[in-house]
Amino acid sequence: MKKLFRQIHLWLSVPFGLIITLICFSGAMLVFEDEVNELCHRELYFVKRVDTTPLPINQLLEKIGTTLPDSVSLTGVSISSDPERTYQVSLSKPRRSSLYVDQYTGEVMGKSQRSVFFMFMFRMHRWLLDSINPNGGVFAGKLIVGVSTLLFVIVLISGVVIWWPRTRKALKSSLKISSSKGWKRFWYDLHIAGGMYGFILLLAMALTGLTWSFPWYRTAFYKVFGAEVQQQANHGGQQQSGYPQKGDGTLAQHGSKRTEEGSELEHGHRGKEVSEKRHNGNAHSKKQHDELHEQVTPSAFAYWQQIYDELSRRNPEYKKITVSSGSANVSFNRFGNQRAADRYTFNKDNGEITETSLYQYQDKAGKIRGWIYSVHIGDWGGMLTRILTFLAALLGATLPLTGYYLWARRIMNKKK
Repeated sequence: MKKLFRQIHLWLSVPFGLIITLICFSGAMLVFEDEVNELCHRELYFVKRVDTTPLPINQLLEKIGTTLPDSVSLTGVSISSDPERTYQVSLSKPRRSSLYVDQYTGEVMGKSQRSVFFMFMFRMHRWLLDSINPNGGVFAGKLIVGVSTLLFVIVLISGVVIWWPRTRKALKSSLKISSSKGWKRFWYDLHIAGGMYGFILLLAMALTGLTWSFPWYRTAFYKVFGAEVQQQANHGGQQQSGYPQKGDGTLAQHGSKRTEEGSELEHGHRGKEVSEKRHNGNAHSKKQHDELHEQVTPSAFAYWQQIYDELSRRNPEYKKITVSSGSANVSFNRFGNQRAADRYTFNKDNGEITETSLYQYQDKAGKIRGWIYSVHIGDWGGMLTRILTFLAALLGATLPLTGYYLWARRIMNKKK
């Protein structure tokens, strides 16, 4: 039996090993994307100075609105519980775009934008740098990644079957990585023991990653957990996202981290201040100005501050509150599904909260999407699981390389 699995392990690894290395390595690079971005561009994510009270949300957004083109509107704002973090304001376009704003001064600190390096790694991880054909047809890069990941699952399982020791002594010996017995023994130990140390996390990443590659697999995966796939759902958690579009210009990025709530926020409207500014550039008389001023509706953001105050009072341990036109989300610092959030609906005319949907009572499909994303990127258990996921992904990248080395050595020895 082991001989059969050894052949399966070898002949699936040889043609797809390098692809698996690229997928694992690029995935490892994305794990700490948010932290790297915050370190390199701290001015975007943190205010210069914390004042006593931030500007009211409606005043802040109306001020920002006057700086935007007429074709772009503000659709939502995400507020962290950390007073040092800037507000993240989402825009109607480009898709998933947002601005970072100093809530104490109203200054726009910059635009959410994925760096060239992380965009390269993202495209490598998802599509092997391929691009979608606008005319349709096979998305080759995505297909190759999906097939390689599926075969990687088989390679991992067959590797465990081959490795499985017969005695406790053999088990203990097989989990050691020796660096004092020469390079050949080191590469051998790294391949065998490294594969075992990273097996569970690598298998989890591969099984969850496949949900973004094949619709049939995604449907089956959801059914295992008793849920139906929702057609509008994409890669990620509660809201639509495209895999670690954690940094695809999404709200949390970068990104995040990694949050993409802004991608589905309703388009807002710039309020009174924007209308007045546009009017002042064209009005020819005071009478004309007064007539237009009377037609201006109250600010679309009039009750957003009220909603934020109410939700922060109800949820003193919140991590982030996102308010948009008629809806709001509250997320928390908890282990598990990092996209878990309580949802609220409010009356835009008076700010009254009309509906509450706590995470524990939400649909199972939405929860599963969030869990898939959280397990795939390793943040379900906080910083510890992210570090372990990063190390496991790096180990996964080395496995084909060490495997090639051992295979080449075996061929050379046979020739001798």
